[in-house]
Amino acid sequence: MTPRFCPNASCRFHRSSKGWAFKKKGFYTRQSAPRRVQRYRCAHCGRSFSTQTFLPSYWLRRTDLYRALFWRILGCSALRQIAPEFGVSHTTVMRQVERLGRHCLLFHEARRPGSPSERLVLDGFRTLESGHYWPFDANLLVGSSHYVYGFNEAELRRSGTMRSGQRRWRADLERRFGRPDPRATERAVTELVGRVVPPGARAEIWSDEHQSYPRGLRRLGDRALSHATISSRAARTSRNPLFPVNLADLLLRHTGANHKRKTIAFSKRRQGAMYRLAIWAVWRNYVKWSSERTRGPTPAMQLGLLARPLAIRELLRTRLFPGHLELAAWIRRCYERRIPTRRLPSGPLHAARYAY
Repeated sequence: MTPRFCPNASCRFHRSSKGWAFKKKGFYTRQSAPRRVQRYRCAHCGRSFSTQTFLPSYWLRRTDLYRALFWRILGCSALRQIAPEFGVSHTTVMRQVERLGRHCLLFHEARRPGSPSERLVLDGFRTLESGHYWPFDANLLVGSSHYVYGFNEAELRRSGTMRSGQRRWRADLERRFGRPDPRATERAVTELVGRVVPPGARAEIWSDEHQSYPRGLRRLGDRALSHATISSRAARTSRNPLFPVNLADLLLRHTGANHKRKTIAFSKRRQGAMYRLAIWAVWRNYVKWSSERTRGPTPAMQLGLLARPLAIRELLRTRLFPGHLELAAWIRRCYERRIPTRRLPSGPLHAARYAY
């Protein structure tokens, strides 16, 4: 492998290799394959790096887990179920899943169409973080081709029928940790649609009759948005305009242990749920056939983005660098692990200088 750019984000040859010079700097050996790794040195900034620097397994001791974890996460396995299979702790699984989620987040943003040319369907997928008193919506924007254009999250207040003791417990939690923003869904819709549909573009968007959706879309006055609604009680058949997102919700709950209705495997943080959602979105768009029985084209194939489904080894062949992409504010917050959880406010940020 020949290095194509300097991996140092502060080097002026990080984004462009024109005029870049480097030289070899010997080898180093390690226990896992490849055991002999070529080293290099940037002639401009002096940063040392190796061929491993450009692989997703950079700085990992257990390089054999990456591909297996991709399928285990989509196979409805919980982190503590996966760990004994490979003889590692559940925190090792968690860290590698987070890294895989960051990789998939960048992979999706690098290949997402700049402006959708098909009808879009918007919906909020209801799930939990830290327990039943902390629900949130994973907002999905899906095309009629079933391509998942984007997602984000909106923290919610627990609602529905509750006993008096449950209401007192909710009030106590809100006194201790604060109450979720009542306009979170409205703001999330504005961010999600504004990220997927660029200024000046046109888009037809369908959704259910959620009252926050039209308010969020009205904030995007520089886009020509046509919004139509249909009752969420309508039959969820293939004739329903919301079918692409209804099917996405079904697959998301089917493949994720953290999204089951009654489970102890719910996400402890929204951040972890977003990383797993990024893995799911890449699998849905680029890997999975539209029909397991007929082997129909993947959503990316229907849009002409790929000629065939991607294999996992192709998906994980090259490391992606956030400095090479123009990331939206929410995507960068998600990548840097900055999505907060009220009950667990001390979560570490992803601030590694070299590893991603």
